Formats: sequence, structure tokens, C-alpha cells
Amino acid sequence: MVFGWLKSGFASIPQGIWHGHNPAMIDLSDIEQAALRIQGQILETPCVESRTISQITGAQVFLKFENLQYTASFKERGACNKLAQLATAQPAVKGVVAMSAGNHAQGVAYHAQRLGMKAVIVMPLFTPGIKVERTRGFGAEVVLHGQSLDEARAHAYFLAERDGLTFVHPYDDAAIVAGQGTVGLEMLRAVPHLDTLVVAVGGGGLIAGMATAAKALNPAIRVVGVQTQRFPAMVNAMTGSHHATTALNSIAEGIAVGTPGRIPQDIVRSKVDDWLLVDEGDIEQAIVMLLEIEKTLVEGAGAAGLAALIRHPEQFKGQRVGLVLCGGNIDPLLLASIIERGMVRAGRLARIRVNTRDVPGSLARIAATVAEAGANVNEVHHQRAFTLLAAQNVEIELVLQTRGPGHIDQVLQALHQAGFEARLC
Repeated sequence: MVFGWLKSGFASIPQGIWHGHNPAMIDLSDIEQAALRIQGQILETPCVESRTISQITGAQVFLKFENLQYTASFKERGACNKLAQLATAQPAVKGVVAMSAGNHAQGVAYHAQRLGMKAVIVMPLFTPGIKVERTRGFGAEVVLHGQSLDEARAHAYFLAERDGLTFVHPYDDAAIVAGQGTVGLEMLRAVPHLDTLVVAVGGGGLIAGMATAAKALNPAIRVVGVQTQRFPAMVNAMTGSHHATTALNSIAEGIAVGTPGRIPQDIVRSKVDDWLLVDEGDIEQAIVMLLEIEKTLVEGAGAAGLAALIRHPEQFKGQRVGLVLCGGNIDPLLLASIIERGMVRAGRLARIRVNTRDVPGSLARIAATVAEAGANVNEVHHQRAFTLLAAQNVEIELVLQTRGPGHIDQVLQALHQAGFEARLC
């Protein structure tokens, strides 16, 4: 349930830049018109059941693969809808400016290029180089400015006024919200009898649009918003909670928003039924699960919905649940780290310490014992100086590939039977 509203501060928007209309006017017809406007320019992504994830979670889970969009994110929908309207505006729009550190930037850049519009994208100085280059690759002029999203946003407003450009907000704009709402239209067309929609929430544009569409088509449907414990701004605003922002970053950077949008807040206050928080470990587990089971790659924000099912299974047991895999833009090095950490959690990568005499042949005997037990050695480290063992003894640390926790126990038992003192780190 939505229990109330804790007011948040908002960055001031210069006169002449606000292009949204009264949020009360955003209804199903706006979203249906957006669907017609973007038809043929946006991929109608699959929405299919994951039988394996359904078995694991106890709910019948349907996945909406928005990570398959050309720029790998649902953000294209809102950008396409907004820019298509601007392209027909009179007098003609000189160009657009947007602020983003990732998916919104690419969506605006791509559709501006397609429509022959000038696009300037302001990105914070910390933006990963790969995202900067992708945005430039779509023909946009990229301006790197500021140490935070707020500083980048302020500079984008400045450029809008100075150069007569139209500011395209990532979520606080009626046309953007309507465009994102087309995700909900497609999901309910594919699976009309969904009981629950679970949606990742940052600024609120996606859940505001989807909730508007879903509640109009099926008033009984339950809509659940998911945020990270590190960035709970919308949850705080909607429930009156006071969860503190506990970090400067999150692996779900796409929903790491400090201040939710005004238009989305006005919409979700009456249309979203529940709010859940997930932690970083839940999201990592969901990323690996989707990669292993569905062979699909998602970013942190794209895995937040499944993370909620993993952390709060009792909330969804026995229901038909729709999840949006809202984006797939993830840094390869981060992905590699998440996969490795996931293997550790699953017991498929283990670290053990073996104490033995520091004589020739000891390591060979240990390695042979591990091999006979069916494990593979990834890394070996010797520790002679920083140990409490007696002289002429050595502590050997092994990183092993195993089949799981039970297999780790078998390896340790084999080492003990071979006369070695071994333990799991």
C-alpha cells in the first residue's frame, strides 16, 4: 500500500524549458497515441514466460525483454515519442539538449539523428568512456561537465537557454512518460491476465507510464515499484519512510536517482500499490540468473525486478508476474566481477587453505589430491612469512572451481584423508 508522501526538494527548472503538461492529462489515450507515433521505430520486444525462473521463485514469471532494443534500453520509447512530437512542432525546433549518464543519452541521440535534429548531450565527467563513445556514435555532440548528475543537469539547462535548444528530461516530462507507458500496453496485450507488474524505479518515468496503462486496462492489477536500498528516494517520497541514501554509487546506476520526477510522483501516488527495496547482492544474483537461465544480458537496473522476487518471494507466490528487463548496458569489467562473485556465492568457486611441510613435492601431492576429487585449481598462493606456522611449514591458498558446496566438502575430506590440514576460507 501507499502510505503517504514525503515531499522532496527539486532542482529548479528555468522558464521556457518545461514542456510537460498537467499530469492529470496523462491517460491511456496519451499512451495509445505514443504507441502509434513510435510504431515501426521501436522494437516490440518479446514478453514470454520463463519456466525455470517460475519454478525457482514460485510465481509464474513473464519477462519483457527491453534489453533487446537497438540502444539496449526502454528509454528509446520515451525519447522517440518526445522527439517525434518536437519534429512536427511549429516553429521548427532548433535542436534538443539532454542530460544523462547512459541510456537516456543514447535514446535521445539515436532518434535525434534519425529525425535529422541536432542533439547535445551533457554527461558528467565520471561517465564511462564506452557510454560517451556510443552516444557520440549516434551523432550527438557530447559535453562532459560536472562531478554529479545535478551539475550536468544545471549545465544542460544553461545550454538550452543560451542556444535556444529544447530540454528533453529523462523522466519528468509527460511525453516521455507516455512513451515509456507503451511497455505496459505491449505486456498486457501479450499476457492479458497478469496479476502483478514489477518495475524498477529511478526517476519514475517507466513505472508512471506503465501503471497508467495497466490500471486503465485492468484496474485489479497490482503494480509494485522496486528501488535499491542505496537509492530509495521514490520509496521515501511515496511511503513517508526515511531510508537514508547509504552510498554514492550502485551497480544499478540506471535507477540511482536522488530526486524522483514531479510528474511521475503525481501519477504513481494513486496507481502504484506496493514498494520494495533490494540490496546489491540481490541484483548481482539476478544478473547471473538471467545470464545463466535465459542467456540474456541485463544491467543492474534491468535485474532489479527479478531481485525483488528473489528477496521477497512470499509477496508473489502463485501469481502471474510481469517483469521488465529494462536495460542491457553494463560495463564488461563489472559484468566479469559479478559473474565471479556469483560463482563464489553458488559454491562453484572456492578458496581453501592447506597447511603442509615446505618441502619438494608437497604442492604436487595437494594438486593431485584436488584433481582426484574432481576440482580444478584456478590460483595458488604460498604464504611463508605472514603465518603463525612453525618454520619449514607453509600455508598454501588455493582457489578452486567446484560443482557446489557439496563438492567443496568432498575436496576437503579428500585432503584430510591424504594427511593435510585444510579448511575453507
